[in-house]
Amino acid sequence: MTATFIPGLELARLFYAEAVRPLLDEHFPGLPHTAALIGPGSEVLGLDTPRSTDHDWGPRLQLFLTDAAADAGLATAISGLLTARLPGEFRGYPTVFAWSGASPGRHSHHVVVAGLRDWLLGALGFDAFTPVGLLDWLATPTQVLASITGGAVFHDGLAEVAAGLVGVRARLRWYPPDIWLYVLACQWQRISQEEPFPGRCAEVGDELGSMLLAARLARDLMRLVLLAQRRYPPYGKWLGTAFARTPVGAALAPLLAAAISAPGWPDRERSLCAAYEAAARLHNTLGVTAPLDPAVRPNFYDRPFRISDAGRFVGALRDRIGDETVRSLPLIGAVDQFVDSTDAIGNHALRRAAVAARFGPTVSGTDRRPAKG
Repeated sequence: MTATFIPGLELARLFYAEAVRPLLDEHFPGLPHTAALIGPGSEVLGLDTPRSTDHDWGPRLQLFLTDAAADAGLATAISGLLTARLPGEFRGYPTVFAWSGASPGRHSHHVVVAGLRDWLLGALGFDAFTPVGLLDWLATPTQVLASITGGAVFHDGLAEVAAGLVGVRARLRWYPPDIWLYVLACQWQRISQEEPFPGRCAEVGDELGSMLLAARLARDLMRLVLLAQRRYPPYGKWLGTAFARTPVGAALAPLLAAAISAPGWPDRERSLCAAYEAAARLHNTLGVTAPLDPAVRPNFYDRPFRISDAGRFVGALRDRIGDETVRSLPLIGAVDQFVDSTDAIGNHALRRAAVAARFGPTVSGTDRRPAKG
């Protein structure tokens, strides 16, 4: 079907207002509900383009009820109503379509009708209506946090009768201060562990290895810059786009591109060093530690490779963490700072087990105390 492209969030807003809400008002007048588009999907982050419409894209949203109402059969009844009464197309897009991986011929509308608490539990892996504990923060990928705090809420009627979605999103909008400092320290730690290596690879004639390490460092710098600007880094496909849309990222992107594409080490080092210094200056603007000298230095065993000496930032950040439990954690970080498998990151139980196993009882699943800070 050919249609004028409408960004997915705007399409969802219109779909709710013009097609879904009138049916609710007619058949379930006064029913407390929340309507939103959050969770997976490029449109949730505002990153969809006409190319996105080729799969898993169209008029869609979530319609949340109280869990009691959903369990009592209202979710099934409303979904059935929408199946029977929604128009076949909306703004030129079909309202019934197959989802990737679905059985052949399995088409349906894509208004998810569910209990709010139950749906969030499935999306996050923890109950967001109870205090968010240290395990919850550390075991939840930034992409997931971005997808829940991104998107849009079109109506939050549940807030009038129970805990609403807007309140949950506000609670998850960003890490508590001490956890933010910890995650920043761990991101600098990643840089400190590899920044001497691209020069050493180049010195022995391994240009490919040098380029590969430069690319890894560029990726870590991109995530660091997003975290410093209090933005959850999205997964790989959209990391560069999200990075370049920030003021600091837009300025740094040419330096990182030059470092990755440089034909030889001198140019690669020059661009990497400029990026290190820009990241250091950004750190100083945060005011979370005393100012640190942003200049690079050749102090890795007196080898002739300039580095940021990122360990300086690690120590300074760690010293400013007020919560003793957080300050004492090993410098591994949140789950997507040490797990890089898509399947593992997508498995709630595996993520939480990995974090709990590595960090021990201080972040165990039974400890639901909110992090201090």
